Amino acid sequence: MTRMTSGAGGGPRIAGLRALQAFGLTLSCLSLGGFALLSGAGRTVASTVTPGAAPQFTVLIAGRDIVYCYYRQPCKDQDQRTGLVQPPNTDTVMLVKVDGSSVRVLNIPRDTNVGPFDRFSPIAAQKVNSQYHSGGPEALARAVETITGERVDSYVVVRTDYVERVIDALGGLNVTVPEGGIEWIDNAAGVNLQLPAGAHHLKGQEAVLFLRVRKGFGDDYGRIDHQKQALTQLAGRMKSAQGLAALPTILGGIGNGVETNADPNTLVTLRPFLGQLKLSFATLPTDEIPGTFNLAVNRERLAALWGDAPAPVTAAPDVKVSVVDASGAGLGAGLSRALGALGYADVQVTVAPPSQEASQVFTQQDVAQAGALSDLLKLPRLQGERFPVAPGEVGVLLGRDAQDTLSQLAALAGTPLPAADAAAPTTPGATPSPPPAGN
Repeated sequence: MTRMTSGAGGGPRIAGLRALQAFGLTLSCLSLGGFALLSGAGRTVASTVTPGAAPQFTVLIAGRDIVYCYYRQPCKDQDQRTGLVQPPNTDTVMLVKVDGSSVRVLNIPRDTNVGPFDRFSPIAAQKVNSQYHSGGPEALARAVETITGERVDSYVVVRTDYVERVIDALGGLNVTVPEGGIEWIDNAAGVNLQLPAGAHHLKGQEAVLFLRVRKGFGDDYGRIDHQKQALTQLAGRMKSAQGLAALPTILGGIGNGVETNADPNTLVTLRPFLGQLKLSFATLPTDEIPGTFNLAVNRERLAALWGDAPAPVTAAPDVKVSVVDASGAGLGAGLSRALGALGYADVQVTVAPPSQEASQVFTQQDVAQAGALSDLLKLPRLQGERFPVAPGEVGVLLGRDAQDTLSQLAALAGTPLPAADAAAPTTPGATPSPPPAGN
């Protein structure tokens, strides 16, 4: 999760308060940012879509901090730029690329360097998360274009004041706390989170705190991977009746904390494609810049996971598939048989306690194979840097939702497994190898 570092003049406690907002910023970006487009908040730029054609556009979505004028006291004017304890950086930056029903989200780590590293310039000023404060949303958009090589058609920058309400409006978050439980108490920051191991349904305030905890998730890359899983769960609800019921709460933030130059008609063009939306997440691949905390984009790897031309997939997939069956209906066995019939020679199934977490396909570097499975199963594809899969391995998590979305596997699940599948571990209650606790 986000590092607990001191900001200029703010001290570690203010930095801690900023860090609490990390996940909320991400959720705000996807939900509120999208509705900001739909409602046309702010000034607009010319439409980037053609009426009647499949929509094709990119939008930069960023989450900015609440600004504090004193310790634990937000400024009355959240748009002021002077007299602050800490500048309003954007610790969550995403480039969303829409092509018809395909929606790809590229998470950009906050420490990514903008352009070649300049040893004679201030290190922090070169990071992408400092661009908003120094030059506004336009400067941030230009920085993302430099980093990704993609044109940014429009931007949406949101605050996180109402993140907890958004999570509550969408029904909260289902999580699985790892062994040993979680205890995070910080009286100075008003934090008191104590959760035993196992499944939990969290409301907004606890959900934001839980998704801030570093335990079990590691560094900033782990935090980003972790957030993808939670967003996958919540995004699925936005297409449901519950998502429609949440609109008043979500739209309540528009005009108070949203900056955008997007055409209000942009999302209107998406309506015919909503039922077939294919969602995929990826993390900008980077390399460390020696002697700094800054990161340099790895363009070769970026082209492999973000290029418009899909990588080829062999007829006989040479990839290990690790299935965690938390469906509560034994669907993992059926999936193993189905994949075996399609040429997947190495499929292993682990049975886990039933989970309300969203079904998904995930990988670190085998993007083409994960994409093929995602298309086959019609599940979201998540690429990340810290998912617990090895090179040459793709993970599949089957949650309770698979009983509806992949119900056809039930017929296959009742038949004897082939010898190769029967040898795979299927111990009830085994710890799932994919998505760690909290997706």
